[in-house]
Parts: sequence; C-alpha cells; structure tokens
Amino acid sequence: MGKLIQRQKIRYRIRKKIAGTAAKPRLSVFRSNAEIYAQLIDDDNGVTLVAASSRDKDIAAQKLTKTEKSKLVGVSVARKSIELGLTTCVFDRGGNLYHGRVKSVAEGAREGGLVF
Repeated sequence: MGKLIQRQKIRYRIRKKIAGTAAKPRLSVFRSNAEIYAQLIDDDNGVTLVAASSRDKDIAAQKLTKTEKSKLVGVSVARKSIELGLTTCVFDRGGNLYHGRVKSVAEGAREGGLVF
C-alpha cells in the first residue's frame, strides 16, 4: 500500500471523529513539500471561514526555514480568526504526524490565542 493511500485512510479516520461548526470550526492543515496551508472550516455549511498559507505575501517574503514559516502561518490564522470573534477550534492534522511543520502550525495558533 502506498504512503498516500495510507495517509488518506488516516485522514478519513480523523474526519469521522471531528467536525467543525460555526462556533467551533476545524483547523485543517495541509502540508505540501514546499508550502503549508491552514484553514478554519465550518463543516455544517461547508464554508472556509479563515485561511492562511506560507504563500501569503508577508510570510513568503521572509527568508526562513519551512518550520519557522509554519509557525507564522499558525499565528496568522489565529489573528484572522480572533478578528472574526472565533477563539476555539478543533485541530485536524490531515493525516500527517503531529510533529515538525504540522506541530509548529498548532503551536503558532495557540500562541496567537486560539484554544484547542
């Protein structure tokens, strides 16, 4: 079984257990080889409320490691969500292991004021 198929199965297993609502959205993290993306999703309505990625101009302009950029993405998504009045969320690691870049997004979001 390929690595991608295994990760997809893990993603489905996680998604069975957690779902985001308008009051407590799901913080979904997608990690590609070069970039990282995070978004707060309301699964009841199927709407993305807040999104941030390492491709945003203010983050992409800085010469940092991928892990440091991930932390900035977490802080950015937290700042945007607090502007909307959202303080809590559920974390969705998207089938990735909770370490490295995925972990630094979570830590950045916590530092930014999100509770999960």
